[in-house]
Amino acid sequence: MSTDTDNESSSNSCKAPDSDGEVAEDIAIVAFERKMDTAEDIVDGIGDRYESIDILEYHGDVFEEYWGEYDCFIGLMASGIAMRKTAHLLDDKWDDPAICVVDEELTWAIPITGGHHGANQVADDLASMGAVPAMTTASEAADKQGVEKQAKALDAHVVNGDSTVATNLAVLDDELGPIERLDGPKAVLVDDDVTVLKRNKDDGVVLGCGSVAGADVEQFHTAWEQALDEADLDRDDVEFIATGTRKADEEGMLAAAEEWGLGVIAFEKETLEGFEGPTPSRSKELIGWPGIAEASAIAAGSEHDLLAEKTRYDEAVTVAIGH
Repeated sequence: MSTDTDNESSSNSCKAPDSDGEVAEDIAIVAFERKMDTAEDIVDGIGDRYESIDILEYHGDVFEEYWGEYDCFIGLMASGIAMRKTAHLLDDKWDDPAICVVDEELTWAIPITGGHHGANQVADDLASMGAVPAMTTASEAADKQGVEKQAKALDAHVVNGDSTVATNLAVLDDELGPIERLDGPKAVLVDDDVTVLKRNKDDGVVLGCGSVAGADVEQFHTAWEQALDEADLDRDDVEFIATGTRKADEEGMLAAAEEWGLGVIAFEKETLEGFEGPTPSRSKELIGWPGIAEASAIAAGSEHDLLAEKTRYDEAVTVAIGH
């Protein structure tokens, strides 16, 4: 059985073009007959985040039969079954479908292959249904944003997948720094330890964003809409949201970005210090951080410039527009 879903409300991670297998768009839930009700619950719970989500009844060769037709399999079964039935099919992490297993009670969501290529994404989505994502990829375990995850947030794709081993190690060691943006036409010569990201669409503006702790989704929505309206722009002009690492876990911002279909990139303090904006900031005096909204907008913009200086909305959310 299959269910095709409307992608209008899906998150950025599910909408970005998937030339290198970095996101999951077409999902198959593999379930035993007795677990079909749970499979239907999963479709109802997260199906609108994907282009399509099918339910396949388990039999011994089901993975082999459908291998290559889906970005990710959700195995509604013990992890050992999924591992034994797919081990001989695995060839290359950039081409293989991802696999995430979940138990019948939706207690655990465990990516077992392709964590950075769809399985972590699916596990995160299953968390909205109560499952605990059991991430074992190093960058997620260290609460850092690996290059594949940065590519998703930037609506880009990795051109040279083998390079991510070296660059993600640099992420773990805090040695990678911000992604460099290069406008063409140019020819670029890189070594094997340089990851190249290619944008999936034309450059737009970046919303640099700071907030008070606990600002809610609607406050972010209102702030972004007003900032764009004052600049004679709309949400289709926005590439992504930029902020500082100290604000990267703001639930209201993350939820608002997901509803807008945008990714979030977070910059370290040391990076933002090199891109301070023109408006004085109290955070500089109080905690030593430059103003997050302007500095992150400048750091993230393709021209490292401000289109609109920061404005504070509802005494809760600060927004600047970079380009």
